[in-house]
Amino acid sequence: MTRPQQATREYLAAPIRKIGVLAWFKDNLFNTWYNSFLTIITLIGLWFVVPPFFKWAFIDSLWNSPAEACRDIEGACWSIIPNNIKFIMLGFFPEGQEWRPILAMSLLLALVIYSKERTRWNKFLGWYWAFGLIIMGTLMYGGLFGMPVVETAQWSGLPLTMMLSFFGMVAAYPLGVLLAIGRRSKMPAIKTLCVVYIEMIRGVPLISLLFMSSILFPLFLPDGMTIDKVLRAQVAIILFTAAYIAEVVRGGLQAMPRGQYEAADSLGLNYRQTMRLIILPQALKIVIPPTVGILLSAFKDTSLVVIIALYDVLKTTKVTLSNPKWTGYSTEAYIFLAVLYFVCCFPNFVFGNVHL
Repeated sequence: MTRPQQATREYLAAPIRKIGVLAWFKDNLFNTWYNSFLTIITLIGLWFVVPPFFKWAFIDSLWNSPAEACRDIEGACWSIIPNNIKFIMLGFFPEGQEWRPILAMSLLLALVIYSKERTRWNKFLGWYWAFGLIIMGTLMYGGLFGMPVVETAQWSGLPLTMMLSFFGMVAAYPLGVLLAIGRRSKMPAIKTLCVVYIEMIRGVPLISLLFMSSILFPLFLPDGMTIDKVLRAQVAIILFTAAYIAEVVRGGLQAMPRGQYEAADSLGLNYRQTMRLIILPQALKIVIPPTVGILLSAFKDTSLVVIIALYDVLKTTKVTLSNPKWTGYSTEAYIFLAVLYFVCCFPNFVFGNVHL
């Protein structure tokens, strides 16, 4: 074997030795004395925490039994989930019509999965989403094709959580883009209006907007005129989310080099063509990860709609725990909710941080 061949072989073999299990432990957990000390302390802590938790959660637990049987065990009573899963997930939706919110959420999930591929991002994708949202709204409300009408007061559980967050994001995104462009405008009136709106909305918590939409806004309406609670909550979430999207998009616009604008000018493009064809496609691609972060925040913040008497998946769980039969099993219920939120949020997090 020649000397270059030997050197190449050693070079290729070096990474294999480096990424071995023992080498990884040595380089990352025991590379210094204080890292070794922290690793040992952490392992001791896990030894005192993980086995008891495993025993409580899996060995001494019950998974599908009546509530009375859980009184005689020391482990977890996971039976609270299968015995109340329909109410936790779907809330007060009428009996026999549960297939409608399930189908609506399945359609929403299908659209999200379909939109994951970058090659499908074209002008037709927007129409697919618009058509899908119309179908979801029809399934939830009914009144067509023999489906009985279900008032929005009965919309609750996971479908309400998902629809408030995703509908809010779809409507807030174009508004946020317009606000970001307006804030960078050279026209003082438009720039001032956008700055005042963005800073004012971002300066108050979402719960304040929901409170205003529920309590204060109806006071300014004419006598006999009312606006649906779900619509009021949706508008508040849209206005709140749009302000944060505007700042994220503004960061993407500021990241664009001046040469992009000069190249557009050299081609004879006007301002609208420059933004639509050159600047916005690149800027919006840059800010996909923080935009997905805003979506996840909106998904979690829907728990605040309880202030206007709407029952999201967190509130339906609390109602379940108020049943005397299941009082005392809040740990199991909230662990289930934590897993549910993780399952809903983690795929979006991965999708938002994928290299496009």
